[in-house]
Amino acid sequence: MPKRSLRSSMLARRSSMSREQWQADSLRAQQRLLELELFQQARRVALYAPLQNEVDTALLFAAAREAGKQVLYPQVCGEQLAFHEVTALEQLNRGSFGILEPCPLSSVQEQATLDLMVVPGVAFDLRGHRVGFGKGYYDRYLAGLHQLPFLVGLCHDFQLCDQVPAEGHDIRMHCLVTELRAVQVAVTDRL
Repeated sequence: MPKRSLRSSMLARRSSMSREQWQADSLRAQQRLLELELFQQARRVALYAPLQNEVDTALLFAAAREAGKQVLYPQVCGEQLAFHEVTALEQLNRGSFGILEPCPLSSVQEQATLDLMVVPGVAFDLRGHRVGFGKGYYDRYLAGLHQLPFLVGLCHDFQLCDQVPAEGHDIRMHCLVTELRAVQVAVTDRL
């Protein structure tokens, strides 16, 4: 299925979720990620603020802060992402595309020192490929890193596909987490 059709289909399905189903699935997916050793051992974690029924990350934020982890959120800066430390969710304000972002006055953190990045997506496949909203922000950010953090695709289980369209510049997730499962992906190359 072409990316545009897949994106449209998945966004429609996500939009049709009831608030109760979204909350229940988000809670289970976050709990599943919290149980993973890779999350427990990470000291610097990047999260996202959910948009259009993406899996919520508020529980991950609270657990990370309680464990003394440094938590960062992305801010759209032109065509790039910059990650800022956030110590309270109230520091997030509506920014680009209506997404909650850190205040632009907070300090930008060094890119290469993240241990784990929770990455949003519209669809993922079991090889770790990801389809986002099509703007390429995460792809550009990740391509510019000297060393990748551990990448976790957090999504609803229906967002996992047998195969999504992939391109040579795409960077694969290391792990996929849904309300039903956590899938380790053997990533040895970009494709």
